[in-house]
Amino acid sequence: MSVDQLIRTSGLEAKVVKAVISGNYTPSPDDRRRLAAALGVSIEEISWDHAVPVQHMRGNGPQWGRST
Repeated sequence: MSVDQLIRTSGLEAKVVKAVISGNYTPSPDDRRRLAAALGVSIEEISWDHAVPVQHMRGNGPQWGRST
């Protein structure tokens, strides 16, 4: 299934589907359900975690004198 087909079949926004695929977004329970249904797999087979580390952009971290 192509990304465009998955977007159409799941009914999710394109940016959400692309972010989930790239590992930059953790899908909500509803997103997972919709993706699983579109792909014909169980909800457990849809990733539940970021593959790319989350980077805080609002003054957190050692560069701001605070640890994350």
